[in-house]
Amino acid sequence: MDDRTRLLHSLSIDRSTPAAAPRRRTPWPILTGGLVAGLAAAAAVWLLVPRDSSAPPPATGVAATAPAPATTSGQAPASAPTAAPAARPRSGLSASGYVVARRKATVAAEITGKVTEVLVEEGMVVEQGQVVARIYSKLVETDLALSRSRSTAAEAAVNAITADLAEAERIFTRTESLSQKNFASEADLTRTRARVHVLRAQLAQAQAQLATARLETQRWSEVLEQHSVKAPFAGVVVDRSAQAGEMVSPMSAGGSFTRTGICTIVDMASIEIEVDVNEAFIGRVQKGGAVRATLDAYPDWTIPAYVIAIVPTANREKATVKVRIGLREKDPRVLPDMAVKVIFVENETAAAPSPASASSLPTPAPADSGSPAANATAAR
Repeated sequence: MDDRTRLLHSLSIDRSTPAAAPRRRTPWPILTGGLVAGLAAAAAVWLLVPRDSSAPPPATGVAATAPAPATTSGQAPASAPTAAPAARPRSGLSASGYVVARRKATVAAEITGKVTEVLVEEGMVVEQGQVVARIYSKLVETDLALSRSRSTAAEAAVNAITADLAEAERIFTRTESLSQKNFASEADLTRTRARVHVLRAQLAQAQAQLATARLETQRWSEVLEQHSVKAPFAGVVVDRSAQAGEMVSPMSAGGSFTRTGICTIVDMASIEIEVDVNEAFIGRVQKGGAVRATLDAYPDWTIPAYVIAIVPTANREKATVKVRIGLREKDPRVLPDMAVKVIFVENETAAAPSPASASSLPTPAPADSGSPAANATAAR
């Protein structure tokens, strides 16, 4: 029984709280003594180090990056305080755009017809009035020849009536003279007078017919000229649109196969640059200002240019203003529709203050001759 009792007691859980372990006491006297000793050492060092009474007290709340060098009266400090750095010059305003030609035309025929011959190719130089294409004109040539024949016939009729009228006037004059001497009757005089009036009327009609025939001839001549397409100005052909055998028309023909142009001619002497400048910086662009242009095709080539004009309107969608830029030197490497970047060269004299404005700036007060700032100014 005793053994069982001890066994049961060994299996039971002891729920009594164990005694708390004693806490380790902090050595406060030792820490307090060390702190007092450190403060005493710092105070002794502060009392023993000599101090310059003229030096300004250090600013509180700002960490010093380096100790200030000691100075003596009459000597300039090693690093005197310098003035505020000058403002850096503004870099030139940059923009991008394209090379354009002020004179560029797509040459088209004034009439509808079939192209019989195209006399130009891309890259060909043409002169003003040079024929670039011809349109079928056989019928017009026939009508012109017919009108010329009519004009010739009308002119011959005028000449014949003029001769008859001259003869009739001589007969009338002689009959009138004979009538006064009673050698001709009154009927003869009336008949000759009427003949003169009739011939004069016929002459006027023939002259009108001659004028009509000549106008018709001139009209058909101009129509025939329209069958020869000519260059409106001197330039270079950059595009050939029509071929021999195609139909051309001055008006759009919808979905048919009728062409509206023969070729496109560009006047290379009118080459310039157009760029879009943000309207927030358009005030930095001046008419006639210098510009440096660089083509994307030749990035190492800087082209001197100048501002021709600022187009007096803004693009509402892009918030930009178009600026026209002219090239000071023409070069065959500059072609229409090339991409280009420009930099507007700022006027350096305008950026620097003028003598008048400099004199109006406030003058700093003179510093004490014995102060480090005055010594540094004298040293500079």
